[in-house]
Amino acid sequence: MKPLDTDATHILTADHRTVEKLFAEFDKANGSAAKGKLADQICTELKIHAQIEEEVFYPALKGKIDDDLLKEAYVEHDGAKVLINDILASGPGDEYFEAKATVLSEEIKHHVKEEEKQHDNMF
Repeated sequence: MKPLDTDATHILTADHRTVEKLFAEFDKANGSAAKGKLADQICTELKIHAQIEEEVFYPALKGKIDDDLLKEAYVEHDGAKVLINDILASGPGDEYFEAKATVLSEEIKHHVKEEEKQHDNMF
């Protein structure tokens, strides 16, 4: 049996990989039902992940990393939340559903790159 990794930064990084995988599945999915289900999973994962970062990790980083980087992370979360809420409110029948999911994917990729480039990990 593989030991459970309880390092919080490893868990956050694993969350990043999970969401990347879900976005890749979304891109390959056929049919609105499949895309809708994947979008729901992506949005749920991101909402939980963002809440943990904002309530636990970001406050712990205040004064320990560049203030501008931390502010940027909060703003990126705010932008992602707007798209997440739009995606969840609209559903796959909406004209802009896939475009919003694509933009969310791009924003998350940028955000993850920023977090993970800081001395191997922002945290």
